[in-house]
Amino acid sequence: MTLPTSMKALVQLHDGYAGTRTGPNISDLSPFVAYQDVPLPQPAAGQALIKVHLAAVNPSDIHFIKGEYGQPRVKGSPAGFEAVGEVVAGNTPLIGKRVSFFAGGSGTWAQYALADVTSLVPCRPDLAEVDAACQLVNPLTAIAMFDLVKESRAESFVLNAAGSQLGKYLIALARDNGVAPIAVVRRAEQAAELRDLGAHSVIVSTQPDALDQAKTAFRALPPAILLDAVGDQFTADLFFAMPKHSTWVNYGKLSGEAPCLTELGQLIFMNKKIEGFWLTRWIKQVGADRVRAGFVEIQERFVSGAWKTDVAGIVPLSEAMLRLPQVLAVPDGKAFIDPRG
Repeated sequence: MTLPTSMKALVQLHDGYAGTRTGPNISDLSPFVAYQDVPLPQPAAGQALIKVHLAAVNPSDIHFIKGEYGQPRVKGSPAGFEAVGEVVAGNTPLIGKRVSFFAGGSGTWAQYALADVTSLVPCRPDLAEVDAACQLVNPLTAIAMFDLVKESRAESFVLNAAGSQLGKYLIALARDNGVAPIAVVRRAEQAAELRDLGAHSVIVSTQPDALDQAKTAFRALPPAILLDAVGDQFTADLFFAMPKHSTWVNYGKLSGEAPCLTELGQLIFMNKKIEGFWLTRWIKQVGADRVRAGFVEIQERFVSGAWKTDVAGIVPLSEAMLRLPQVLAVPDGKAFIDPRG
């Protein structure tokens, strides 16, 4: 294959961190990235060059380009963490194969991207492109966090942002494993779908009696784990309403509100814990065999129909500056960038 010397990409305009906490909502990309021609990245030792077919857009991507993520921006480098594409260069037997991958040194919102060879995930031929493009961040996080639920041996667990793609994966996993999820959402219209999917109960956090509803659900099926993508005051209130030995696991900050921890004595006298979850750390901790088994399960769940990707929209790379914020504003669906358009 003859490769070009340059490519189109959405390139970061800033270095480092911004020091802001505005959350993952965005109405204008232009303060953070620009659509530009850049040199084709060259794989170093241990890297592969991948022709991107489809890139997923996750909340972490928006936090990142805004300088609010846990990793610093690199001015002039393409943005984007996750995608599917064809390996076109590098020292790997996967040349010519379709793989899902995390970007490594040059992001996925581009026609080509770099990835570590060890992180490439070969895709089954019957795995749909949209599922392949987003099987790493949300599905693997669901597998990892459900491991925490299983380790707790509780009959139930709590998850907020439950109408998100990740939330739906977790609810379906719980349904198929005989565990009762207590789902927390902001919009009442999400409740019926989540109950149909397998949620034991749905708490609408914007309702005035939401905390009382949660306490009633907790008495019926005491949860041991709170999986939190929001990080707001209602999340803290839920945690302090949970039984002894509960763990609050935070993995996101959808809210710009800082919670007030009013009952810290529970950490001492009720043996409660607050901890963070980062997928990258989990991958390193559990080892390659568990990660490989996770991807086998993920691809089987997509192909069998146990999971599905809700698509909010697919935006050509050339139109992403204008159209991506509109697609990201669509609730309960995943946005994608197609670098081939």
